[in-house]
Amino acid sequence: MEIGLYSFGERTIDPETGRLISPQERMRRLLEEIKLADEVGLDVFGLGEHHRPDYIISAPAVVLAAAAARTRRIRLTSAVTVLSSDDPVRVFQQFATLDLISNGRAEIMVGRGSFIESFPLFGYDLNDYDALFDEKLRLLLRIRESECITWSGRFRPPIEDRCIYPRPVQDPLPVWVAVGGSPPSVVRAGTLGLPVILAIIGGMPARFAPLAALYRQTARRAGHTPIFGIASHGFLADTTRDARDTAFPAYKAQMDRIGRERGWPPMTRAQFDASCTLHGANFVGTPEEVIEKILYQHELFGHERFLLQLTVGTLPHKKVLHAIELLGTKVAPAVRRALGVSSPR
Repeated sequence: MEIGLYSFGERTIDPETGRLISPQERMRRLLEEIKLADEVGLDVFGLGEHHRPDYIISAPAVVLAAAAARTRRIRLTSAVTVLSSDDPVRVFQQFATLDLISNGRAEIMVGRGSFIESFPLFGYDLNDYDALFDEKLRLLLRIRESECITWSGRFRPPIEDRCIYPRPVQDPLPVWVAVGGSPPSVVRAGTLGLPVILAIIGGMPARFAPLAALYRQTARRAGHTPIFGIASHGFLADTTRDARDTAFPAYKAQMDRIGRERGWPPMTRAQFDASCTLHGANFVGTPEEVIEKILYQHELFGHERFLLQLTVGTLPHKKVLHAIELLGTKVAPAVRRALGVSSPR
């Protein structure tokens, strides 16, 4: 199993200063986090695209290129690229360039996006939410497959026998699809033979097991090998109490902010603590608790990749670095031993 991290580069109140963290400081911390993740042996680091004041990453490929210059082995991916409101030609060119810079460590994780700010920003109609994604995903795969293409569709000017450069080190350049629980989304990915990352950030993870089964069944029927991953929130510390007490204030502040936009009620500490138990969605606790929970979910999903978002809101930087160290040096080796696999690298 590949084990890694992802981040949106949150920009919220720093609990150590009581002030809003600056974009420069958050970027400095983020690049330090990615460098450490590489050093402690984690497999993947992903960065999500957003166009909001509480996140600093609107151009994941640019930040990942900076990370590529500071790392040697870790795979670098978007998490996600909002393909519906982007140009597949430019997305491919950016990540092919990243692949060259990183010597073959780039990946693209595409999704429709759980936030909608990019649609009006770039002039797209939300009524075309799924049609945009479907057309642009298929164009991205065409570009990945062929150096020169002829193509036409609804949402982009046609391409008449044009070649797209540069070409990446990897052939094919990995493309994953991020999903949030929609059966048609996993059916599409399985039919196209694409790996899937399922975001489980609330509720009982066991209820998503039929979705994983549907994806695998669809992929195999289409003649493809299914590759399935899980992405979740979490935090690690030496004690359960420290992990929960550190993570909760920032987690509540960020989730309540989003909840006010979407009509969710404020989160209570009891709800948060319940989510941190074995059958809940959040991986917050000691290395031993996180190991147990990863292995429990592996029994449910049999997944090949696990990604953890440590920083759901701004946290003390030294504690974030310690959490990364625990994930890389304690959790990942133990999970691999339990599953009888070695590190992919």
